Amino acid sequence: MNNRSFFKGFIAGMLITIMVLIAALGLLVYFDAANLGQLAGVIYRIQMYSFKPLSFEDMVTGAIKGVVWALEDPYSSYLSPEEYSDLDEHISGTYGGIGLLITENDDGLLMVVSPFKGTPAYKAGIKSGDIIVKINGKDANSLTLEEAANLMKGKPGTRVELTVLPKGNGKLKEYSMVRENIHIPSAKGQILIENPRIAYINLMMFSQQTGEDLKKVFNDLNIEKVEGIILDLRDNPGGSLDAALEVAGYFIPKGLPAVHIVYRSGEKTLNAPSTYLGKPLVVLVNEGSASASEIVAGAVKDSGSGTLVGTKTFGKGLVQGLFEMKNGSALKLTTAKYLTPKKRDIHKKGIEPHIEVKMDPELSRRVILFAPDLQKDLQLRKAVEILKNKIEKNF
Repeated sequence: MNNRSFFKGFIAGMLITIMVLIAALGLLVYFDAANLGQLAGVIYRIQMYSFKPLSFEDMVTGAIKGVVWALEDPYSSYLSPEEYSDLDEHISGTYGGIGLLITENDDGLLMVVSPFKGTPAYKAGIKSGDIIVKINGKDANSLTLEEAANLMKGKPGTRVELTVLPKGNGKLKEYSMVRENIHIPSAKGQILIENPRIAYINLMMFSQQTGEDLKKVFNDLNIEKVEGIILDLRDNPGGSLDAALEVAGYFIPKGLPAVHIVYRSGEKTLNAPSTYLGKPLVVLVNEGSASASEIVAGAVKDSGSGTLVGTKTFGKGLVQGLFEMKNGSALKLTTAKYLTPKKRDIHKKGIEPHIEVKMDPELSRRVILFAPDLQKDLQLRKAVEILKNKIEKNF
């Protein structure tokens, strides 16, 4: 049998196999023979004529990535086993890197959603909205989102070099950072020394452990005894939807809608669990508050259970699901969008606070990074003022 006959037979067998698999899944509604034949023709010609050899496995992976790319959704991607493993480490809260959450903006540029608090990137001064131009000398525009993230991850103690275009500033900045073991506790809190009736809760992200982390903070602070709560969601990039619901349950009345999830097939309303603390509440937000942070902020604002102070949030109103594949890879796919309890779509719009208090970004980073500072933190100071008035009215 010659090569041509072999490959024709191979392709025909492959097409039959694909059809059988699709039919078995109940998805064969319409078979576009012309397009599938075109794909087969491309595979055949690469095998026969390409100067650069390409394995069948690599072609399949490339085809999968191409299908996902066709969604034109920067939040959807195909993850190799290595990339998925890295993501799993990230979700669990520990990995080697510099601590940046990134995305692609509307122009296809690599943009910082938020640096995680306390990490090398945060300490270096990288801000929400900054554009990453180069990573270790590589042009960021030539990299996928996952490739860029993986370049910034690595063994603790090694260096990452970034070229960054600051938001609203045309002058490039160079950063050289040493990777660390990035372990970000979900929550921390304290009773304000100047105002011992008020508890300050700083929520850094929404991970699988956030619910337990928050319970521990509440226990440590004896939360039942405090008279007001400040929930700090500034520079919180979000995370788990389940964690957002659990957190929202503490801050909006039992049974009220926390969020509406809109799928392609319909809509589902998720109500707050019965853990409402019933304390006067102020929530601090800024442009680095994204995703799950916005679910909680939106629930508080729409329910009227608290006051939002700060600046407009990031505006990410999409929900991603992770689908693990047999070979250890995974598909990260936008499966739904969410609406606030009053059914407001905040994607690319953000949430406006009740009271806007602007702060210099550099000062904001410093005061959020360290202990609460009522002298320098204008947003926190406003939150304390609001709570003191609410507490006094209760007497």
